[in-house]
Amino acid sequence: MEENKLKLTSSEIGTLWGEYVNGTLVDVVNRYMVTIIDDETIKNIFEDAINTFEKQKNQVVTFLEKEGFQIPIGFTESDLYKGKQRLFTDIFCLNYLHIMTLHGLLGHSTALGVSVRKDLRDFYDSCDTDAKIMYHRTIELLLEKGNFQRDPLFYPAKNPEYVTSQDFTDGYFGKGRKLASTEIISISLNLKKSIMAKTLSIAFSQVAQSKDVRKFLTDSEKTADAQIKTFSKIMQGDNLPVPKSWETEVTTSTDSPFSDKLMLYHIGFLYQASQNYHGAGLASAMRTDLVTTYEATILKNLMVTKKWFDLMVKNKWLEQPPLAPNRSELAKEV
Repeated sequence: MEENKLKLTSSEIGTLWGEYVNGTLVDVVNRYMVTIIDDETIKNIFEDAINTFEKQKNQVVTFLEKEGFQIPIGFTESDLYKGKQRLFTDIFCLNYLHIMTLHGLLGHSTALGVSVRKDLRDFYDSCDTDAKIMYHRTIELLLEKGNFQRDPLFYPAKNPEYVTSQDFTDGYFGKGRKLASTEIISISLNLKKSIMAKTLSIAFSQVAQSKDVRKFLTDSEKTADAQIKTFSKIMQGDNLPVPKSWETEVTTSTDSPFSDKLMLYHIGFLYQASQNYHGAGLASAMRTDLVTTYEATILKNLMVTKKWFDLMVKNKWLEQPPLAPNRSELAKEV
């Protein structure tokens, strides 16, 4: 059988569904940002990002339609309120595109890993290539503008060494060792993503129309801030710098450019995605204080996403992905 004639599996349908919903979310935000950006070099990158996703979206639609699946609702022009006041600075917009590109790289790699059909593998290969190009462009422009904060620098040891003491795992009483470079990978990345979640929560809480949504966004800002302080304290305990915050890159506008549905979904998406990164951090942690910090953070994020889920369902905003057939219900219909 030709590979491209194989029926798509449940996992392949799931990745396409997520590609469409999450992609349209970011696309709406990008379409707003491109209208407020003054810097032409930054605006050009956003225009390319919008064009790239339009190409990818059309391909996703083709895949789903050929299999007889409904196209998700996702997010549309109805979630974008045009002509509104500027909510973000140019630099925040560029940082936003950089962070969301990182999410895209992870998503494309995961999708490729569960894809069997050659046309689908080729599609995710091209998506990954597009995301890598965007990743390089955003970093280069952030560096050019002096707004990319690199991770802490280390100095080389004279010789490779083995772990020789049980104190290697101790992070509570000062007897143990300093942070390992392998641990800083996740700490630094999680800090940057929490800073993004906090900044968007602040911005969205200023403009949300619903009291319930504003309350959730205010609470999520506090949660993100607490996590930033926790991980920053660990870094600073070893005299290491932490990424700078972006709160001042949010204007004082109270004029919403987005639907409450989009803003609430976006924050929930960030908290759900962060569980992958916190899980990776937990897996690489070899100090007891890091292990317990990640465990507490993951538990807290689960509580946040539960509240998010309830609020999304209450407002009938949570779109249902394709489900496995309910054999019991089908049997009743006979």
